[in-house]
Amino acid sequence: MLKTGKTLLLILLTCNGLSAQTASKPFPQHTIYTRGAILPNHLTQKSLDNSTLNFYWQWKNRYVKQAADKSQSYIWFERPGNKQCVSEGQGYGMIIVALMAGADRSAKIVYDALFRYYQLHPARKGQYLMAWAQNKNGLSTDRSSATDGDMDIAYSLLLANKQWGSRGNINYLKAAKLLIADIMKYEINRKQFTILLGNDVEADSEDYFDTRTSDFMPSHFKAFRAATGDVRWDKVTDNTYRLFTRMQQKYSPDAGLVPDFIQQVHKKPHPARPMYLESKYDGCYNYNACRVPWRITADYLLYGDERAKLITTKINRWIRLTSSDNPDNISAGYTLAGNDLPTRHFEALSFIAPFAVAAMTNNKNQQWLNHTWDYLLHFKLKDYDYYDNSIKMLNMIMLSGNYWKV
Repeated sequence: MLKTGKTLLLILLTCNGLSAQTASKPFPQHTIYTRGAILPNHLTQKSLDNSTLNFYWQWKNRYVKQAADKSQSYIWFERPGNKQCVSEGQGYGMIIVALMAGADRSAKIVYDALFRYYQLHPARKGQYLMAWAQNKNGLSTDRSSATDGDMDIAYSLLLANKQWGSRGNINYLKAAKLLIADIMKYEINRKQFTILLGNDVEADSEDYFDTRTSDFMPSHFKAFRAATGDVRWDKVTDNTYRLFTRMQQKYSPDAGLVPDFIQQVHKKPHPARPMYLESKYDGCYNYNACRVPWRITADYLLYGDERAKLITTKINRWIRLTSSDNPDNISAGYTLAGNDLPTRHFEALSFIAPFAVAAMTNNKNQQWLNHTWDYLLHFKLKDYDYYDNSIKMLNMIMLSGNYWKV
């Protein structure tokens, strides 16, 4: 009887372990998006899935790296310099791996290793926020946070909870709620309920009323509100939609673009001055704002928010007109008037892919969407860095109909 009992216990433990590894929403999911949303229709669903999965294997092999402590993994920053990883990339990777579970049978193991790396590199203020950058020795270069990375990591934890549940070694849902609480406390302007640049922005500093447009992730915020019951996320969503609408109307009536950074959201919001934080193009549609069409469209696809459709409709009309419906004419950066930035006449996947996603909001864009999908696919992973390739990967999941809400 004793041996039989031990055998039964072993079987139960083994089965529970296997169950914990099993994805409840395995790729491909073929999500039914908001009525009226479109996918590329010149190829079969199987072809869209296969292209997405093939690129995932390439992306994973190149960017998921094991840390010196082999229980941890990080998303390789790849760019020249001393950085090993940034929280932005860690967030991208954790979302990608969670969504590709099922097709990737090792996804939970990989995800948990990525989680441990995040967990062991906390910010100085807000213990559940991630320090924004680590050097080649795996040490945080400074312990301030980057808001977008924290938001993506939090959303990935909600995805992980949906995929694998929270009864295993990691309580994903609890970790998500703790992180979301710290984001609200340290990375949200509690006077205007707009988004701060990071946790080191003090309430008495000038940039407390400034924001980075690419940090606006309304579908994430709706998931945060549902997970925590915190209605303040509704304020952040509503206030930022109003801010973006104002930017379009006043500063980009033809192109519908928003700048990388917006200053003085509490008085007279305006595009950031040159060299505000990163470059002389901080007030233009540059390497931060290029993500906005993707982030906004996600809200329409998953939640049907008409504000997202209104914003992307303007952008779709302009980009199709300025490119003559040829994705090869998309430049890597624009003024808010819709003119190409100087010397930016080259292909950047971080601009192309989000424009493709934005096209999904209206069937009038069907041929344009088909062309941009094909155009995305012909670029080789080896020709781009982690930023372009990771945005391409995330956007391909969405474009193929395999992005889902928690």
